[in-house]
Amino acid sequence: MKRVLVVTNDSAVFLKEGIGSAFEMFGGRMTEVKHLVARLDTAEIDGRKMCDASFGVISSRFGFVPGNYTIMKYDGVMSCKEDYERVQREKDYLGRLNAVAGVFDLIVVCVPKDMMSMIIDGNVLPHGKVAAVTSPELEAKCTERGWTFLERRGARVGRENADRLFGIAEELSRSASS
Repeated sequence: MKRVLVVTNDSAVFLKEGIGSAFEMFGGRMTEVKHLVARLDTAEIDGRKMCDASFGVISSRFGFVPGNYTIMKYDGVMSCKEDYERVQREKDYLGRLNAVAGVFDLIVVCVPKDMMSMIIDGNVLPHGKVAAVTSPELEAKCTERGWTFLERRGARVGRENADRLFGIAEELSRSASS
């Protein structure tokens, strides 16, 4: 079974006051990404689970965390290049993302342009295994790495991109079973 990791950054919309998993903690713009993860994780092909979908959040307080890690609500969600750089210096989210990325067959990244630039410039993710949902300004940099480029539409993903990402994961899973 193919393994898919979907990565996004945190949201200023917290759904819980106390603690909860990173997946259930955030709402707002992250909702689109969570729907994509749920769709991937529950899909079947010929009566078998299509893929094993995982979720990761680049959080302002904790750095990169898997979606099932328990976190608590916090203040000060990063929102600009300087914030992304500061959190990188303090939490090394790029190093953590790099450490886990190798075990996945497809990595879907839905982050703001400046954060995606940091991922690209840091050479964090493997050649060819990434679907980047980001700014058109980064299309050439993504495609030269063999990544699938999708222009960011909607809050983080957009319906059309979600369908394309699902299709990519489905094709990957079908090719593995044939």
